[in-house]
Amino acid sequence: MEHQVNYKTEKKEVQKPEAFTGKPTAAFIAASWTALLVGMVSYCVGLWRSDMLLNERGYYFVILLFGLFSVISVQKAVRDKQEGIAVTDLYYGISWFVSIASIVLLVIGLWNADLWPSEKGFYGMSFLLSLFAAIAVQKNTRDVTFIDENWK
Repeated sequence: MEHQVNYKTEKKEVQKPEAFTGKPTAAFIAASWTALLVGMVSYCVGLWRSDMLLNERGYYFVILLFGLFSVISVQKAVRDKQEGIAVTDLYYGISWFVSIASIVLLVIGLWNADLWPSEKGFYGMSFLLSLFAAIAVQKNTRDVTFIDENWK
């Protein structure tokens, strides 16, 4: 014996969401800023409390500043190109080069440092967290500014 099933479909009125603007959420913005602050503060506290000589601390601190500035420059150059804003190939190339150079310089410094492997890992991870978060903060700032100016 076969059963016949009668399926009735009711049309439900579906609410259309508001136009997606691409604006980052407050939670993502807060998470990005938190990651940046945690990464930078952790790295700097680690340097402050270390037994390194002052010139070694200075080297690692400058590498952090160099890295943060360079990744923000890369993000800006990439975004400018995406939006059709003129970016010279020289500036674009230099931005990428110095970003990679900052990471390589940190790796070389840590490789040759007289530190425990756990300390080396700590500096490497807090450095990379800071770089990634700086990119996210710069992107969020640029997105919010762009959307606020163009979606009024």
